Amino acid sequence: MKTITQYPKLTVVGAGPGDPLLLTIKAVHAINEADVILYDALVNKEILKHARFDIPKIFVGKRKGQHSLSQDEINQLIISFAYTHGHVVRLKGGDPFVFGRGKEEINFAESFNIETDYVPGISSSIGVAGLAGIPVTHRGSSESFWVITGTTKKNNLSEDVVLAAKTKATVVILMGLNKISEIAEVFRKAGKENTPIAIIQNGATNGENHFLGTIDTIEEIIKDNLDPGPGIIVIGEVVKQHPDFPLALPEWKYLLN
Repeated sequence: MKTITQYPKLTVVGAGPGDPLLLTIKAVHAINEADVILYDALVNKEILKHARFDIPKIFVGKRKGQHSLSQDEINQLIISFAYTHGHVVRLKGGDPFVFGRGKEEINFAESFNIETDYVPGISSSIGVAGLAGIPVTHRGSSESFWVITGTTKKNNLSEDVVLAAKTKATVVILMGLNKISEIAEVFRKAGKENTPIAIIQNGATNGENHFLGTIDTIEEIIKDNLDPGPGIIVIGEVVKQHPDFPLALPEWKYLLN
């Protein structure tokens, strides 16, 4: 059994988009060295098998409509466990620095003179789209991509969506499924009603679902079909690279599994 030194340390680790095999080697090492793990809702629990069996593994994730710890409460847990147990690994889905509040937690820990480290993870914004056959950039289709949060701190749609809709870039929207009607209206106002769009839920897992269409058809396609779980939205010509993207979009109105 590993001896706990109680030397306070925080490592913020990216767990990737869902498939535990997408975890980096450095992430595995950090998890194996942890004295406490605080993990989020999007973390595949198979990843926890890399940790020592005798350490606390505490779920601190957030789910819409369910009770969860506030960010302040999570910050306090990090400090408390760092000083009582030693090495705290804060395990987050995707990459902690892509809408994961990872840097906030690092800054808070450092304000208590706690050593910190960061282990990048594969971001769902790139990895989930790519695993579904959609590259975020593709020669002749897209020279750049935007990654935007669908919901701001004030629960509004980000104004960056309006700016992105005016470009030819691929637009990837995270945490935006509940605002799909607003997003579609933004793109329609920009004259992009025929732009391809994909919604991918539970990406990089066995329960992954794809919905493909255009701005003008996507709301009808997903009607009554969305799962309660997370998902990403990909908008742009690159969506045509998906192997199942239809040639006759107006007639295509079904869910792809």
